[in-house]
Amino acid sequence: MSPHRRSLRFWSGAVTAALALTVTTVGQASAADVNNARNAGFEAGLNDWTCSAGSGTTVSSPVHTGSAALQATPAGQDNARCAQTVRVKPDSTYTLGAWVRGGYAYLGVTGTGTTDVSTWTPDSSSWKQLSTTFTTGSSTTSVTVYTHGWYGQAAYYADDVSVFGPDGGGGTDPGPTIPSAPGGLNVSGTTSSSVSLAWNAVSGATGYTVYRDGTKVTAVSGTSATVTGLAASTSYSFRVTATNGAGESPKSAAVTGTTNKPNGPGPALPRHAVTGYWQNFDNGATVQRLADVQAQYDIIAVAFADATSTPGAVTFNLDSAGLGGYTVDQFKADIRAKQAAGKKVIVSVGGERGTVAVNDAASAANFANSVYSVMQTYGFDGVDIDLENGLNATYMTQALRSLSAKAGSSLIITMAPQTIDMQSTSNSYFQTALNIKDILTVVNMQYYNSGSMLGCDGKVYSQGSVDFLTALACIQLENGLAPSQVGLGLPASTRGAGSGYVSPTVVNNALDCLAKGTGCGSFKPPRTYPGLRGAMTWSTNWDATAGNAWSNAVGPHVHGLP
Repeated sequence: MSPHRRSLRFWSGAVTAALALTVTTVGQASAADVNNARNAGFEAGLNDWTCSAGSGTTVSSPVHTGSAALQATPAGQDNARCAQTVRVKPDSTYTLGAWVRGGYAYLGVTGTGTTDVSTWTPDSSSWKQLSTTFTTGSSTTSVTVYTHGWYGQAAYYADDVSVFGPDGGGGTDPGPTIPSAPGGLNVSGTTSSSVSLAWNAVSGATGYTVYRDGTKVTAVSGTSATVTGLAASTSYSFRVTATNGAGESPKSAAVTGTTNKPNGPGPALPRHAVTGYWQNFDNGATVQRLADVQAQYDIIAVAFADATSTPGAVTFNLDSAGLGGYTVDQFKADIRAKQAAGKKVIVSVGGERGTVAVNDAASAANFANSVYSVMQTYGFDGVDIDLENGLNATYMTQALRSLSAKAGSSLIITMAPQTIDMQSTSNSYFQTALNIKDILTVVNMQYYNSGSMLGCDGKVYSQGSVDFLTALACIQLENGLAPSQVGLGLPASTRGAGSGYVSPTVVNNALDCLAKGTGCGSFKPPRTYPGLRGAMTWSTNWDATAGNAWSNAVGPHVHGLP
């Protein structure tokens, strides 16, 4: 695009291959479903398992349950594949499951005689359950069930493998029973952007899932959780379920949590918001003053802050000459007027020519101090992180937490990563977002100037479609970010980016698909996300150049979401 995007990055490819479990059938099945896997928790080491190229071993930590788990390490052209022979029954339906963590992990089945299925998850620092179902053919007496890592990625861990279904005569591991619903759910604390919950422990549970207004928002191992990224002065309904290897319990009784009033000046950010970048330069788009920015924009990101000679530090220099004699005093007055109208005005750090680097404790302190100084000078409500050459998660986290401590709970923090930056939770951008989840406002990933990317279903999608927007947003929504912290970033016109422009109709269809389950393409999200924050565009200037077609169509649609 223009200065908002520095480079085009192309990464595509489907991810397949396997940690295998081979299953063979003899004899008659009993009526009761059993776990047909053997040594499913690896408590007996690698007994009944073999692993490719010596890639597998058992460890005592981390484990999901019991005393051991499998650790498998991809190396070179080996993707860490292991195998076990187990028995199943033809013409039968089985539920395949495993708990995984660490690097990329995959689970699936081949040789079913019907339809082979698979599922996967990006790398994760906590245990996640993979699950899928398959049906054996009328003459099928063996299948291969697999979970595996990926080339060049970190080791992954697997535990509590299960193949539940009719007894094939070879299973020795009894399956757990589904736990009961948690009791005692209560609201233990609130802020203007979060609600803290607590509940009673459930016997046999290995984890708990929290739902807000019917949508899954987080999973934890203990009996408390804090749901962040909420709108101020807003009531939400919460329920909790208990989980283990057998499945998920019924939902608990609901409790209502109401966030506090906003602590900062001006009204709180709306539940669904539109973000627009305002250009502090003339690149052929309509030159605007802040007062000219279209009313549909709730967050106006002023692009961009400038790096100084001090590592990590930034300043802001209004391009008065390029903007037709726009003075600093007029600019400040326009910021105040926008805030009085309920808008948030923030300063964006990065862009095409951005050279800000926060790579150590000193530069992190310089960043926080200088951004806060710029906020104080001009009256900005917060900061946008648009560092397109990557960032250091440790020190950017440190910098933003330091800034939050200075600015208080009304601070707006937005991020505008590229698509490649949000493919995995191990990526520094994604990790930073998760690290500051309790103070993060929204991540508006740039769904443009991108090559093909993996969606949350493991399939490859090309930019320019509803599926590209929804399948990639699903990765963020299913891997730690609250729906209120996810927005769709698109160019306002064909001139606003090198590639990836889609019509406002496509944007609105994607928003509806994610928030309401309507308007989807071939990709169907696993659930709806009615709390989805909204959309972003580059830029308000290119929008104005195109007759405000983008904001006139997308703005009312965002504000009308459930």
